[in-house]
Amino acid sequence: MGSSQTFTIKYIIAAKFEIEGVVEKPDVIGAVFGQTEGLFGPELDLRELQKTGRIGRIEIELHSKNDKTNGTITIPTSLDRVSSALMAASIESINRVGPCLAKVTLDRIEDIREGRRK
Repeated sequence: MGSSQTFTIKYIIAAKFEIEGVVEKPDVIGAVFGQTEGLFGPELDLRELQKTGRIGRIEIELHSKNDKTNGTITIPTSLDRVSSALMAASIESINRVGPCLAKVTLDRIEDIREGRRK
């Protein structure tokens, strides 16, 4: 694939997570795709949105310490405000990463265009 982000980013969805166990980035990515699949129908399916360029590369940053993993999920999107909010809500519904309990909380939905206007 290797497509670059040639779409116009409108919003950045940023979420934090806490996981009761040690996991790796692929585990978190798998949970994001697996647990959000089918929540809002085919028009908001993450795989399709990435294929069509409406969602950019999902970035995961994580740190493990004392059998717990904390980190952030960042998703650039060119969706409208409502669809971006629905996408953020679907990310918050993640409750497991691999075999471990997880809690994902929305940090912010940043309007990139607002920053450019200023």
